[in-house]
Amino acid sequence: MRHVGWIAGAAAAVLVAAGAITYAVAEDGGGSDTTTPSADSADAGFARDMAVHHQQAVEMSYIVRDRTKDVEVRRLAYDIAQTQANQRGMLLGWLDLWDLPKVSSDAPMTWMGMGDMASGKDGSLMPGMATNTEMKKLNTLSGKQAEIFYLQLMTDHHKGGIHMAEGCVEKCEVGVEKKLAQGMVDAQQSEIKLMADMLKERGAKARD
Repeated sequence: MRHVGWIAGAAAAVLVAAGAITYAVAEDGGGSDTTTPSADSADAGFARDMAVHHQQAVEMSYIVRDRTKDVEVRRLAYDIAQTQANQRGMLLGWLDLWDLPKVSSDAPMTWMGMGDMASGKDGSLMPGMATNTEMKKLNTLSGKQAEIFYLQLMTDHHKGGIHMAEGCVEKCEVGVEKKLAQGMVDAQQSEIKLMADMLKERGAKARD
C-alpha cells in the first residue's frame, strides 16, 4: 500500500507541475522577445514529434502491465505511462497556445535537420520507436519474456527520446520547453540505468 500511495502522490504532483508549466509557457517570451514560435520552428517540431514519440511509450507501458504480474515492471511501466502522458499533454497544449497545427507535412525530425533519416519503416517513425511488428510481438508475450522485451524496447525508445530532447535543448527558444526537454534527458538517462539493472536481474541485456 505504501507503493500505491507514493505512486498516486507522484502522479498528482506531475499533474500539478504540468498545469504550472503549461501556464508558464504562455508567460514565457520564447527567448529574447515575445514572438510566438512559427510552425516550422524547433519548438513546434519538437512538440509535435515528441508527442508522437511519447504516445507509443504510453501504449507499450499499458501493454506490458497486462502481460505480467511482476510488481517492479508494472510500477516502472505505470510511472513511464503517467509521466509521458502528462508531458504529451503539455506539448500538445503548447501547440494550442501558439495556435499551431499538431501535424505537419514535413517529415519527422525535420526541425533537427534529420528529416531525410526518419524512414517510417513498419511504423517506426523516429529513432528509438518500436516497429508495428515489435508492438504486435509484445502483445503476444507474457511473464518474464514480456518483461525483457518491454525493457529492451523502452531502452531503445528512451535513447531515441534523449537524442530528440537534446536537440530541443540546443535548438528550441522557449525557455520552459528547453527546461522540460532537459528534464526528459535527465529522467530517461536515469531510467535507462534502472532498466539495465532490471534486464540483468532477468538474465538479459539491452539490444545492440
